[in-house]
Amino acid sequence: MSATLVLEGLRKSFGRTPVLHGVDLGLAAGELLVIVGASGCGKSTLLRLVAGLEAPTAGRILLDGRDVTGLDPAARDIAMVFQSYALYPHMSVFDNMAYGLRIRGLSQRDIVAKVSATAGTLGLGDLLQRKPRQLSGGQRQRVAMGRAIVREPKLFLFDEPLSNLDAKLRLSMRVEIKRLQKRLGVTSLYVTHDQVEAMTLGDRLLVMHEGRVVQLATPMEVFHRPADVYVAGFIGAPPMNFIPAQLSHDGTAATLEGGLVVPFADGKRPGVDGRALTIGVRPEHLEFAPDGLELDVDLIEPLGSESVVIGRYAKWRMLSVRVSGAPPAEERVHVRPSPQHVHVFDAGTDLRLDPI
Repeated sequence: MSATLVLEGLRKSFGRTPVLHGVDLGLAAGELLVIVGASGCGKSTLLRLVAGLEAPTAGRILLDGRDVTGLDPAARDIAMVFQSYALYPHMSVFDNMAYGLRIRGLSQRDIVAKVSATAGTLGLGDLLQRKPRQLSGGQRQRVAMGRAIVREPKLFLFDEPLSNLDAKLRLSMRVEIKRLQKRLGVTSLYVTHDQVEAMTLGDRLLVMHEGRVVQLATPMEVFHRPADVYVAGFIGAPPMNFIPAQLSHDGTAATLEGGLVVPFADGKRPGVDGRALTIGVRPEHLEFAPDGLELDVDLIEPLGSESVVIGRYAKWRMLSVRVSGAPPAEERVHVRPSPQHVHVFDAGTDLRLDPI
């Protein structure tokens, strides 16, 4: 049975070093929330607090309305899937999956039934007598997931479970995790540094930066309406380009560094004439135009059906341009942002500026 999860003012410090600065969060029953952020942002620490592997400095953790902040991990009805699989090497697949059920005192008949059913769901039915060393990386990860599933917990915690797998296997395991999570309907927290995992798996994304939540929204909202410069630069590959600019006198356009004027297709922005802005534009939204910014091409990355052109304008500022088909042959090109796709941020606070 899935459960709601609520975090209230969750803080964590190691000695005098604060790691989490007060996280407030609520998950609906059956929701899969993906936590992303750069290394050291506090995402794994947050997961460990929920699991009970660390004690918070302040705040509360409520699972289905029950305060579990001070409970041991075993008393929280939570299952965790680790990056390292954490399988017992001397045990068979069956015994690894059955271990938690034996500790809870289930009968052998019930254990066999639960493990067999879960193994069938995960395609492990023919591997139950093998040891972990006889399995591939993907099979080991499925065993680790199966060990969590048979317990029928209220909450799943995933700590970068696919980071040890190759790209092809990560793709198939992403599909498997999404399918299983929806089928089982178990509330889940999923930590990853992989943007593709984050965008494809999560019902919502929680983006963390230096121990704080900077945006909590659906994957598409995070991508299309990033809350600040950090989120805008973190989500998307290649990352978003940022160009210094100034607001026009009537608030309807920005003058980019270099003098190019870009109108705002979605409306005027607040502020006085000359307000310092940062204009964000994704590589796929830079267009070749003879009246655009002059870009000296440094590198072209061919990606098959498209290419990424990397160059410098104003002698030193880097820009990336994603182009379909053949890349330009010239060593110098001109580009300008598509007015329909510019992101406007305040240069002082780095926060998004929405139209008024």
